[in-house]
Amino acid sequence: MIDFLTGLDYSPLLISIKTGIVATIISFFLGIYAARYVVKKGRFKVVVDGLLTLPLVLPPTVAGFILLRIFSLRGSLGIFLYEELGIKVVQTWLGLVLAATIIAFPLMYKSALSAFLLVDENVINAAKTLGMSNREIFWRIRIPLAKPGLISGTVLAFARAMGEYGATSMLAGNIPGKTSTISQKIAMVIQDGDYKVAGFWVLVVVIISFVIILTINVAQGRRK
Repeated sequence: MIDFLTGLDYSPLLISIKTGIVATIISFFLGIYAARYVVKKGRFKVVVDGLLTLPLVLPPTVAGFILLRIFSLRGSLGIFLYEELGIKVVQTWLGLVLAATIIAFPLMYKSALSAFLLVDENVINAAKTLGMSNREIFWRIRIPLAKPGLISGTVLAFARAMGEYGATSMLAGNIPGKTSTISQKIAMVIQDGDYKVAGFWVLVVVIISFVIILTINVAQGRRK
């Protein structure tokens, strides 16, 4: 057993965690500001909400194909990024983070939106009568009151980003030590018939998922 554990390549775990953390940080701030815009009843609210939620309902392979068409060197944006800025997205860790962020973002956005909508507007109105600006109200009142929901959204976004397979595989590929995540590793070793290694990584994912569920339950308990 010890020989088995010492002989494993743990880079998929490190890559998955690193990708999940970076994608979650990006999704956190973008999700909060997007939810703030929708809560403020901005123009084209329904259309904006639909576009922001779209990656949640699209099959990951479809989202991955769209991203591949946009950022590949066959597309105008991909060519511009590579030739003018020296940035390559396809088959890189940057592409891995980008795909994971696109897929995880709707979970953070929806959680933040629900949390903001549950904040008592009487508290917001009282703050306005005290002369607080909209920015102060958002950061000092709405954010703290929505904290449990934001925590749940953050945890869900991390879980989704860390476990993403379809979109990340299409955009970033499965390069060992570079873009190979746990999900990609499981699929690869199963194709090779190595169920022992696959079982180990499945167990790791189950443990991480269980911890994530516990975290969400604790956050929701505090909210109640």
